[in-house]
Amino acid sequence: MTEQDIFFERDPSPAKLEVIGVPGWPRWRKEVSTFQWTYDRTEICYLLRGRVTVTPDGGEPQTFERGDLITFPAGMSCTWEILKDLEKQYNYLD
Repeated sequence: MTEQDIFFERDPSPAKLEVIGVPGWPRWRKEVSTFQWTYDRTEICYLLRGRVTVTPDGGEPQTFERGDLITFPAGMSCTWEILKDLEKQYNYLD
């Protein structure tokens, strides 16, 4: 995985979510908005609701929605465009 590679899985099984510990992860909520972000650590998150387009600097936009399990690599700078109010659970891997 490079600094610009976003890995995601659409609708992972409840068993997988349980095994990786998603139910115990903190939650984060954000209203419709656009902002810049740089990941200082690798983050894995599971979208509980909403829709977002994430565009890595110099990369292609990717859109994610409820049920997506996403890994953002450490060092990636990007623009988040929240299209529908978002709620996610997240954890840092590093």
